[in-house]
Amino acid sequence: MPSQSNQTLERDFILLNVFNDTQVPWVMFILTVLALFVTLFGNTTIIILIRADSRLHNPMYFLLSQLSTMDILYISTFVPKMAFSFLSGNYHISFVGCGAQLFLFMTLVAAECLLLAVMAYDRYVAICHPLRYTIFMRPLVCVLMVVGCWSGALLNAFIHVVYTLTLPYCMSREIHNFFCEIPALLKLACADTSQYEKGLFVSGVIFLLPPISAITVSYGRILSTVLRIGSSMGLRKTLATCSSHMAVVSLFYGAAIIKYLLPKSYHSAEQDVIVSVFYTILTPMLNPLIYSLRNKDVARALRKVLKKQK
Repeated sequence: MPSQSNQTLERDFILLNVFNDTQVPWVMFILTVLALFVTLFGNTTIIILIRADSRLHNPMYFLLSQLSTMDILYISTFVPKMAFSFLSGNYHISFVGCGAQLFLFMTLVAAECLLLAVMAYDRYVAICHPLRYTIFMRPLVCVLMVVGCWSGALLNAFIHVVYTLTLPYCMSREIHNFFCEIPALLKLACADTSQYEKGLFVSGVIFLLPPISAITVSYGRILSTVLRIGSSMGLRKTLATCSSHMAVVSLFYGAAIIKYLLPKSYHSAEQDVIVSVFYTILTPMLNPLIYSLRNKDVARALRKVLKKQK
């Protein structure tokens, strides 16, 4: 009779050793850990600045603090496990651990999809309906929209994770990725998952295309409004205000579309890993840099805090 520890190992999944698959594993490891610290420092700084500076107590920065919170949780879900596995040489992840990682990932990626659309709507109201901004984006409405983003994402993640973890899995437990995700797990299932994969695609469409459409319409109307006014200074100010959000949207949605909406024939295992690195590590790291460098209010709040420390 196999021991309890052997039975546990048989239920474990084995993650991809992403660092040793490169020619310079220690360099990639150090860069990844640095990305973790930059992300944690940058996003935490933004959250603290928004809380500390009363001039940043408005819907735009409340939503930005939510994005920073998501990015902190996002990268913390993957990189610590990657680093520990590399240092210990143990790439096993328990069935429960895999489920927890999968649930967090599904929740955060869906919540960020919805939040970016809400942030675009906030900019649309601020620029196209400035006199009604305090009504349309009053605190209760902002809180309800954020709660809606989290609630929809949690429900979606719960449904998919429960179904995925109840599938029967074959002897092979090697996940060809550095974290647990549904497409990689479905390849290990000893069951026909073709119908579920169609449902997964529909879910991806629901969480990607409507938000993308809402963002496109919002910025289209913003541009139309500014051009109709005919002010070059207004156009520059609008672009400066919205460019940070547009950059974040392009990074996040671009990677998500490549990963989840392109047909399988356009995918390779190596490409999937690269795209996964992009939107799980690089995007959360770049978001605070984009907002801090392009946003005058955040930069001013940071200078104010630094002056107080002298």
